[in-house]
Formats: sequence, C-alpha cells, structure tokens
Amino acid sequence: MPELNTSSLPDLIFSFLFFIMMVTSMREVELKVQFTVPQGSEIEKLEKKSLVSHIYIGSPTRELRGQYGPGTRIQLNDKYAEVDAIHEYVAQERESMPERDKPFMKISLKIDQKTQMGIVTDVKQALRKAYALNIVYSASYDRR
Repeated sequence: MPELNTSSLPDLIFSFLFFIMMVTSMREVELKVQFTVPQGSEIEKLEKKSLVSHIYIGSPTRELRGQYGPGTRIQLNDKYAEVDAIHEYVAQERESMPERDKPFMKISLKIDQKTQMGIVTDVKQALRKAYALNIVYSASYDRR
C-alpha cells in the first residue's frame, strides 16, 4: 500500500486554527448578577474598550439566588464584593494598564434598572475615594 502524502497537513491545521480563532469570542467575566440596563436616549459608543473596567450591580442569577438570596449584589470581575472592596479593585485595574493609558481609565457601571439608588450612590462615593472619576453608565438604545 502506498504512503499517505501529508505535506498539506500543516496548511490544513493552520487554516482550521485560524477559523477557530476568528469565530470564537471569549467572555472575560462570568456574570453572577442579572441585570436589564435602562433605555437611553443619548448614547455614545466607547471607542477603546481596553480602558474600561466594569462593575455589575443587580440581583444574583437564578442559580446563585438560593445561596446569596434575592438582594442586590455588586460583582467585581468574577466575584461578589462589598462597597469597601471597590477601592482595591480600581487600584488593581489601574495597575494592570500601561502607564500611558492610566489617565484615560473608565469605570462602566452596568446596573439593573430596578436597583435602589442608595447602593449606586455608595458605589459612586467609593469610586470618588479611589479617584476613579471617569464613570460611564451602560444603557440600551431602541432605534425605532
């Protein structure tokens, strides 16, 4: 039986690898809170998303509600946190950025539309103490 010609095998493997890299999107953070962002009328798209760090505020997902209850929770990266942890979170996010980008750091608040304003005020005060003064609010836009 003649030998199998495998000279084109590397090209095939690289083509397949390239295809997988193009169609795969990886989520950086596993969401542990559920939220519905409010509707906005004046929305701007963020240009450089690498400068944005996210804080999620909402009720725990259905799977975690039995463990944490139905109350409003704050999520920083992949874990729940209290307002006191925001200062350290901002410092870590700032340190992970290149020096030239640090002045342009933005904090995106993704807040459930039914969240009480008290917790939002507490988060904003903690951000102010951490000198994270560039805050953006996530909203959806209905193009009707």
